[in-house]
Amino acid sequence: MCSNALALINKLIEDTDAIANRLKTTSRKLMEEDDSDEGWPEWLSVTDRRLFQSSLLTPDVVVAADGSGKYRTVSAAVAAAPKHSAKRYIIKIKAGVYRENVEVPSEKTNIMFLGDGRKKTIITASRNVVDGGTTYHSATVAVVGQGFLARDITFQNTAGASKYQAVALRVESDFAAFYKCGMLAYQNTLYVHSNRQFFTNCYIAGTVDFIFGNSAAVFQDCDIHARRPNPGQTITITAQGRSDPNQNTGIVIQKSRIGATADLQHARSNFSAYLGRPWKEYSRTVIMQSSISDVISPAGWREWKGRFALNTLHFAEYENSGVGAGTAGRVPWKGYKVITDATEAQAFTARNFITGSSWLKSTTFPFSLGL
Repeated sequence: MCSNALALINKLIEDTDAIANRLKTTSRKLMEEDDSDEGWPEWLSVTDRRLFQSSLLTPDVVVAADGSGKYRTVSAAVAAAPKHSAKRYIIKIKAGVYRENVEVPSEKTNIMFLGDGRKKTIITASRNVVDGGTTYHSATVAVVGQGFLARDITFQNTAGASKYQAVALRVESDFAAFYKCGMLAYQNTLYVHSNRQFFTNCYIAGTVDFIFGNSAAVFQDCDIHARRPNPGQTITITAQGRSDPNQNTGIVIQKSRIGATADLQHARSNFSAYLGRPWKEYSRTVIMQSSISDVISPAGWREWKGRFALNTLHFAEYENSGVGAGTAGRVPWKGYKVITDATEAQAFTARNFITGSSWLKSTTFPFSLGL
């Protein structure tokens, strides 16, 4: 029933768009009339932007492992936060290593984690599948409540490559955004589970399927690095999980840098690395305007199992650069393509793919709405 409803809605959208295009008589922007593509009015100076950002980041409560804040653990601060808040509630997490598993439940909305710097504020744990957990419940930090934000924090799972699935961060929050954050683990580092998500100026590292899930997620200005896996393992950066062609989900990596960590660089000849593989039948991943290093194999993409999803997936590349960006040797699958039309690529921008013009400015994080 859900699939049928999605199909009907998509048909209505297509018909409405066609009518709108015929009736279009002006290029005036409505919701974004005074906005630049970086999320700020063009007349606002860099200094004023920083002042504006800092004025919006006064914490409601402070967490400090040394006892200098109101709480010693992040979990305690989340538990005490108001439920169903319409106002942003800022939890300042001072520099330190917090060894705990944290969950932001659905009733805790508009919460922000504000750290002291990605390399200074670290939330870490080591739950994993090998030791008896599940992929879903292995997350060091899991966020569900709508409107979650995080800045200047590292989310880490230290289980290691031998423990297989071990998630550092699981995100189910709608309108979730992350700025200057780190996500460090090995297999299944970042679980972009569902809803609309945005990552900017973040560092994500892992080995197998280390960005995976079925949200609508856009990554901008991020460093995405493959790590050295166990012997015999193949590195896959993404594993997107769209199971219905009408789902408006996918992973978009834009204006970012895809490379390798130092430990992998020294052993590159022993491992193969790919941009992604299809976790589900209609898997959708788009890499555009990004730098791709030679760590990525010429074929670019890898099968999940045999011929599964090769005709129904949607993998695409647009205007990438770097030694690993050449498309001459890419896979010949029906579902893979090189986008050459900017109009087609526009569908995967933050403006269109995650309705960014309606909510990204409220995050106070930098963003680009277009190409």
